[in-house]
Amino acid sequence: MKKLNNNRRNFLKVSAATGGGLLLGMTWLTSCEREVAIEEGTGFKMPPRPDMPDRWSEVNAFVKIGENGVVTIYSPNPEIGQNVKTSMPMIVAEELDVDWQNVVVEQAGLDTDNFNSQLAGGSQSIRKNWTILRQTGAAARYLLVAAAAESLGVPVAELRTEKGIIYHDASGKSLGYGEVASAAAGIEVPEDIQLKDPKDFTIIGQGKKNVDALEIVTGKAVYGIDLQAEGTLIAGIVHPPAFGMELKSFNADEVKQMPGIRHVVTIDAKPGGAEMQWSDVNAFPQLIAIVGDKTWQVFQAKKALKVEWTTTSAGEFSADHRKELKELIESGKADVARRDGDPEQAFEDADHIVEATYSAPFLPHNTMEPMNFFADVNGERALLNGPIQTPEYLRKTVSAVTGLAEEKVDIQLTRMGGGFGRRLYGNFGVEAALISKAIGGPVKLVYTREDDMTQGTYRPDYLVKYRAGLDAEGKLIAFHVRGAGTNGSPVFANRFPAGAVENYLAENLSRESNISTGAWRAPKSNFIAGAEQAFLDEVAEAAGKDPIDFRLELFDRAIADPVGEKNDYDAERYAGVLKEVRVKSGWDESGNQHRGVAAYYCHNSYVAQVLDLSLKNNRPQVDRVVCAVDCGIVVNPEGAVNQIEGGIIDGIGHALYGALTFADGKPEQENYNTYRLIRHAEAPKKIETHFVDNGIAPTGLGEPSLPPIMGALANAMYKATGKRVYDQPFANPTLRG
Repeated sequence: MKKLNNNRRNFLKVSAATGGGLLLGMTWLTSCEREVAIEEGTGFKMPPRPDMPDRWSEVNAFVKIGENGVVTIYSPNPEIGQNVKTSMPMIVAEELDVDWQNVVVEQAGLDTDNFNSQLAGGSQSIRKNWTILRQTGAAARYLLVAAAAESLGVPVAELRTEKGIIYHDASGKSLGYGEVASAAAGIEVPEDIQLKDPKDFTIIGQGKKNVDALEIVTGKAVYGIDLQAEGTLIAGIVHPPAFGMELKSFNADEVKQMPGIRHVVTIDAKPGGAEMQWSDVNAFPQLIAIVGDKTWQVFQAKKALKVEWTTTSAGEFSADHRKELKELIESGKADVARRDGDPEQAFEDADHIVEATYSAPFLPHNTMEPMNFFADVNGERALLNGPIQTPEYLRKTVSAVTGLAEEKVDIQLTRMGGGFGRRLYGNFGVEAALISKAIGGPVKLVYTREDDMTQGTYRPDYLVKYRAGLDAEGKLIAFHVRGAGTNGSPVFANRFPAGAVENYLAENLSRESNISTGAWRAPKSNFIAGAEQAFLDEVAEAAGKDPIDFRLELFDRAIADPVGEKNDYDAERYAGVLKEVRVKSGWDESGNQHRGVAAYYCHNSYVAQVLDLSLKNNRPQVDRVVCAVDCGIVVNPEGAVNQIEGGIIDGIGHALYGALTFADGKPEQENYNTYRLIRHAEAPKKIETHFVDNGIAPTGLGEPSLPPIMGALANAMYKATGKRVYDQPFANPTLRG
């Protein structure tokens, strides 16, 4: 039995359905009517769509049940490719006990009164909504069963449900959910809701196709950049060519005469006095906006615009960044984040000391869909629609910069063509709103690829130095990590091997920059995990121990007698994925594989990986990756495997090739012709994913597989070449800064 998290009246809004349907909780603003054709000859197999009811109730809700038993479930969180638009409704459908083939899924818009944490970030969508989604489905089922009991004149306890049908076995009678939906509206929701035992799940844990898969592969899925609305103009922006520059003046006369150009205006996305949010990272808030009839016309006008810029701070160079980070690391000044024991004395007593320094460059997000947003703002209200990971914070900022009350700002959500953290920062939505307000009509703002890659909000560059002290028997007795980065250190002071070493020191250093930085898939972990795991392999070799054995010995200490009380990981679960990947990969079997191992904890989940590598024309080729994952209950195994594989491929590609460099503040890579991404032929030939079945509530999955793969790759490259790699990108040394 679970108590409802919120007040029952707010949690489940129940209304008699004018069209014969029941509607429950979590309100939203649109009808779910839509048409999707199953095209012949596509080779794509999807379950048939259910027939839509003749009428839907006009009351807006999270769960909607039509008179024919069809169920609409609104997915509340932004869909960024992590498949929550499928997995979140699966959780509701499980407790509702409905046939998944009779479920229609729709994307909800922003509704902070009724939804919980509408944010796509930190791999937390399922974790934070797990209980409330289950309660929503279970409460709906309770009401339907109670209504059926009244209709049949039998006790509730004598009824059971299965796939949207309520059965009374004693009499042989049954009722469909749609037959009792209206009657259920008058029944009160109880204080406590009975949730299913996970062993009885029939939908959760079963692989389900992405609910938008057919539309995606047939080109019908609507991303932000696909939005069309009558009377909407296209907007483009012009920002300074380098960090440390601002707009001085421009001559718009020639541009205004170009075909299709309607407006040339300036906007300030951070006006003085406006209360800004953490998500408003933006190095170039003062912009020129060109508005016209068509995208091509606007892009041509941008090229023709004559602009004069002024320098406000010195332009930075990548080589200088690396030099300054090294100087920081070698300086005597640092902020101590954690100290256990007496590390200085332990290093003096050590028989052998291992030292290594690792670095990584800036990275852009490289979303396949450039930034874009639709906005229609007037003096009464603002309507916005587009791809955003943080709609609640976008609404707050739009309210602040337009002077409209928050309740007058309506944010709707589209599917996103990638985010990786970039769409946490909603400057492009704010810009669209301000442009619309300036011209007095609806606009769709569209960035070019060059706009996108040069606007900023990058993964910072990092440098970290490790030291490890071993005694005569190869036991790790001292560990020191000192990390430095642009606008912040990459070190997680309370993560492994903290808690497993008697004498431990973690220190942080940071340098400021006029280059804007922000979250990039698995923030900080995307660098520090690979560095840490590569270093632990080097320490294991110095100790004369197998890399997995060495790690497991440390976990044994953390399990039996942990050091400190702030360790943020479960050592048994951590060791568990290492043991699992050891078996599944055949680690102990003889062979000529060049193998690397890594394990890491982030976003509340544990991942261990073994990577097999070969050299082709003296270049690394990943032949096989075996991955063990402990993320609790896996809601949708098909989507989960996709997330793990995507993270692995993304991590390998950026470790080998990814880098953004600067010359006098100007990004040197502006498009895919100069920015190197992994290619199809370079992806692993085989990826095997194994999930630990422990029945624990779900944790993060979108990010945890990326960080450790960089370490596994580095360790395998050492086995293949005899040389350790310390600086990313491993296969592109000219771009290391």
